[in-house]
Amino acid sequence: MITAECDEAIVDKVISGERISAEDARALYELPLPQLGELANRRRGGKRPEVVTYIVDRNINYTNVCNVYCKFCAFYRTEKDHDHYVLTHEQLDVKLDELTAIGGVQILLQGGHHPKLGIDHYLAMLRHIREKYPHINIHGFSPPEFQHFAQVFAMPLREVLQKFIEAGLGSIPGGGGEILVDSVRDRIAPLKCKSDQWLEVMRVAHELGLNSSCTMMFGHVETVEDRIEHLQRLRDTQDETGGFTAFICWTFQPENTKLRAEPVGSSEYLRMQALSRIFLDNIENLQSSWVTQGPRIGQIALKYGANDFGSVMMEENVVSSAGTSFRLSKENIERLITEAGYEPHRRDNWYRLLA
Repeated sequence: MITAECDEAIVDKVISGERISAEDARALYELPLPQLGELANRRRGGKRPEVVTYIVDRNINYTNVCNVYCKFCAFYRTEKDHDHYVLTHEQLDVKLDELTAIGGVQILLQGGHHPKLGIDHYLAMLRHIREKYPHINIHGFSPPEFQHFAQVFAMPLREVLQKFIEAGLGSIPGGGGEILVDSVRDRIAPLKCKSDQWLEVMRVAHELGLNSSCTMMFGHVETVEDRIEHLQRLRDTQDETGGFTAFICWTFQPENTKLRAEPVGSSEYLRMQALSRIFLDNIENLQSSWVTQGPRIGQIALKYGANDFGSVMMEENVVSSAGTSFRLSKENIERLITEAGYEPHRRDNWYRLLA
């Protein structure tokens, strides 16, 4: 069935593999959810359509001190709060030893915008991890963190990135993207870097040989048009650099946050997952966001364009601070993938299949 808002010509574009426009995307958004999911499944990425990948890694938040006070975040603390922290190398080692014991291959290393930590602190942390745990890829620091570093260190962004690479940084996560529309960012995180600055970090990182993921956090104050503009900016950047390995979207989690917004449900998540798969024709991999949606919806997302089940994620502190605390073992992830009709496979950050 084709609705009045979405004619046959747009659907035919999707079926034939043509690139769609922002206007096409807005029309597709109005389709009945099952039909949109079916179209996204036709565009499902990955080199092997029968495979769904996942990674064994761990989120490590090296500090919770942050001075940008995002309204949607329940994780950050100030230096005056009794429960603020900066992890020591010994504390990092405990977490990395636990990850190594279950065959982990990567850490997602992120923190707040600490106003007092200097570059030597970060370089020493990176060198320590690289030298003691050479089998672990450091997928670390979001674009807003790098813009913060450049300001605090009084150093050009490119130089900061180069020094971090030399110290052991392997890739960059797509955190801090939220919605890449400044009118939205000004409402939810006015002290965080702007859209152009977020994209600048990714462009420079890609030029220096680092790959990264990209993200979207939606379902708060933005419009559907804002979401599509966000996707457009990601697709344009990927056309330019080719450096994004994967896209992940998730919905705003409201508990314990200052942002007053009515959260959206799982159907809206699946709708945007499907639309993102169709629109982002140059980003091969899309992750299912079971961390925010739960295992069942995470599994269903595999039929709405996702070809990756994300991470075992031994530890997660940011989203769980906002009231969401789903956990899955390797065995559960593989069972969910198999039940959906796919072959589960472990991968590394660059989507190379592991034995």
